[in-house]
Amino acid sequence: MSNGVNQIFTRLLSLFLLVTAFGFGQPVAATESAMDDDYNQLPKAPEADHSKLFKPDFRLFGRKAKSNNLAEKLMIHGSITILGQTIEPAKFARLSWMPLDTFEGIASPTPVLVLNGATPGPTLCLTGAVHGDEINGIEIIRKVFFGLKPEDLAGTVIGVPIVNQQGFRLSSRYLPDRRDLNRYFPGDPGGSSAARIAHSFFLDIVRHCDALVDIHTGSFHRTNMPQLRADMRDDKVVQLVHGFGGIIALHNPGAKGTLRSAAVDAGIASVTLELGEPMRIQEDVVQDGVERILTLMTSMGIYKRSYYWTNVEPVYLNSRWVRSEQGGLLLSRVKIGEKIKPGDLLGKVVDPINNLEYPMHSPFEGRVIGMALNQVVMPGYAVYHIGIQATEKSIEMAPNSHRTNDGTPLENGQEATSRPDLPEFD
Repeated sequence: MSNGVNQIFTRLLSLFLLVTAFGFGQPVAATESAMDDDYNQLPKAPEADHSKLFKPDFRLFGRKAKSNNLAEKLMIHGSITILGQTIEPAKFARLSWMPLDTFEGIASPTPVLVLNGATPGPTLCLTGAVHGDEINGIEIIRKVFFGLKPEDLAGTVIGVPIVNQQGFRLSSRYLPDRRDLNRYFPGDPGGSSAARIAHSFFLDIVRHCDALVDIHTGSFHRTNMPQLRADMRDDKVVQLVHGFGGIIALHNPGAKGTLRSAAVDAGIASVTLELGEPMRIQEDVVQDGVERILTLMTSMGIYKRSYYWTNVEPVYLNSRWVRSEQGGLLLSRVKIGEKIKPGDLLGKVVDPINNLEYPMHSPFEGRVIGMALNQVVMPGYAVYHIGIQATEKSIEMAPNSHRTNDGTPLENGQEATSRPDLPEFD
């Protein structure tokens, strides 16, 4: 009897060991396989944690899209409504914006481009030609928008290539009444013409944004190397700056009334992207700007591509202008982006009548981040914009002195209270 029981027990034990060896004993396979559309094929540094960059609130969409089926993703994402128009997921739309108060008989609507992605994500806004003569941004926005497919995006991208239509038509930095639109945001519905335009644009467009990049160039026959103007004490702005990868960032809260500072005050992470010179389309500058915007979109998780810039440039806190002490013909020796030391020759101003030359030397160590083009200059003309490297401590301790104490629009064209060398040409 005992032999029979032992045989049965032996057979059951053998069966159990056999099942264990071929079943539960095997390592459990990973339930999440690599994504089919993984874009990072080349060996690179660890990918950025996109969850820290404007992590979208998926409660707005019901739940996070996890399906690999495009149709199911679209159902999860849903449509968006802007300017009274509904844009379905994975769709591109051309809309029109007009200020609330306008001369309707001759008014010209401002084009607004919208790419609504296939899956949830943040809303990034791109604006150009807030100053009507700064036109590189127009071409940057065009190339970004028409080089993308909405079905490849997560979130929404809104682009306004020409914010200041009136100034653009006049090839002017200003509105027809000589007011600077970029000193009147967020605007006032009962204020001046500039304040009303700013209010309407901010309410109809900017309020939809999670992040905003306002694209500018140098002004008044000056050029800028690619750089960001950003309030580096704002955590969301710092995230946005890091999303650009390798670029110089100038710590500057911005003058009161600029689109950037008004957006930050409204809780919208915002930077100014400065590059190139006014009144020209510079193809190399435009391509540089396109790459930087796509790098930001990749960092934010809106767009996927096989590479993006990761090198980090210094952050500059102080910037100073070297001004001409004499009038005459400006002839520069240094080039934009060049690193300089105190005493280095920057250029000279030539008196063509008396054949006199006045050299201009740098009093600072830093980098030429902006400069005037060769031209006729008057005494006191701001010629070379020098960026001076900052420490983390100096950024934290920098006073927020770039804003007026009251929140009223600058109705008489006055400049905002600031250190004069930072926001002078924003």
